[in-house]
Amino acid sequence: MPLLFTYGTLQDPQVQQYVFGRILEGQADQLPSYKWFENAVYERYPLVRPTTNSNDFVDGMVYELNNEDLKICDVYETSAYTRKLITLVSGREAWVYVENSG
Repeated sequence: MPLLFTYGTLQDPQVQQYVFGRILEGQADQLPSYKWFENAVYERYPLVRPTTNSNDFVDGMVYELNNEDLKICDVYETSAYTRKLITLVSGREAWVYVENSG
């Protein structure tokens, strides 16, 4: 099952219920060498950007999803974000939505 690292609205149980039709159970983890920016997308939603500083971390939650859930996430996150596979501090690989620069 694919993992999804979240750092914003997808951690909210009400948003999860709306997007997935259920509340997700997750585990805390961190995204290394990234920084979190508030109101970076549409002046309302957060965004993470990579840094060259290995001391930078973004706190978040990891959820186990299925491939259909990931497709739903792609629609929810809009073209402002792109999904990227990244290794977390725990060593687990998870999908993360980052800035769509293309």
